[in-house]
Amino acid sequence: MSFVLYNAPQSTCSQKVRICLWEKGLEFSEIKLDLFKGDQLTEEYKQLNPNGVVPTLVHDDEIIIDSSVIIEYLDEQFPAVPLSPATPAGRAHMREWMRFFEEVPAPAVRVPSYNRVFLRHFQQMSEEEFIAFGESKPLRKDFFLKMGRKGYSDEEMQQAENRLRMTIERMESQLQAAGPWLLGEYSLADICIVPVIVRLDDIGLGRLWADCEKVGQWYARFQERDALQKTFYFGSLLSEQYGDVKIS
Repeated sequence: MSFVLYNAPQSTCSQKVRICLWEKGLEFSEIKLDLFKGDQLTEEYKQLNPNGVVPTLVHDDEIIIDSSVIIEYLDEQFPAVPLSPATPAGRAHMREWMRFFEEVPAPAVRVPSYNRVFLRHFQQMSEEEFIAFGESKPLRKDFFLKMGRKGYSDEEMQQAENRLRMTIERMESQLQAAGPWLLGEYSLADICIVPVIVRLDDIGLGRLWADCEKVGQWYARFQERDALQKTFYFGSLLSEQYGDVKIS
C-alpha cells in the first residue's frame, strides 16, 4: 500500500489532506508542486488531475482528486481512526458544514491571500502573459482573471472579509451549542476549515475571531494536535516565504 500526495506546501486544500493523512497515521510521500511556475498546469499533471489544481492523491492504482473527496475517501477506507459521526444524520450534518466551508470561506480567503501575497508574482508579467496564464487554468480561470494584475478592489476585499466573519460567527454559535469541536466530536468538518483559520492568522486577520471565545479555544485546541504540527512544516505558512504578508 502506497500513498503519493501531489500538493503544494502553502495550499490550504493540500493542508487539509495532509492533516487527514497524519490523523489516520498513514505514511505518504509528497511531490511538491510550484504553483507559480505552473507545475499543476503541465499536461503530465493534468493527466492525473484534469482540473489543474492541487491536491491529488495516488493510492496504489487509484487516483483521487478534490481535497474534500480525498479526505472522505480516506475516512471510508481507513475507519480504524474514525473522523466522521457514527450515524447517517451525523454524517449529513458534517457534510453540510463541509459544503458550506467550500462555498463560503474557501473562495473568500483567496482574495486577501492573492492581494497580499500572490499578486506580486503576476505584476511582473506582461498583460499578454498574464491572460495566457489565466486562460490555462481549467477550474479557476474566471477567479484569476477577475483579480487582474492590479488585484481585487477594496470593495471586493471587504466582501471577502464579511464572508469570512460570517463563517466565524456560525462556528462560534455551533461551538457554543455542540463543542468542543464543531460536531461535538472531532471530525472532517474541523479538518476542512482549520487551514483557512491558520491562513487568516498568518496574514494578520486573527482579529476576525477576537470576540469569539469558543473559536479561539477551538483554534488553540487544534494547535496542540500532532497532525496539525506535522502538516505545517517550514514553508507551509506564507509568512515563512514572504516577509510582508500581515494585513495592517
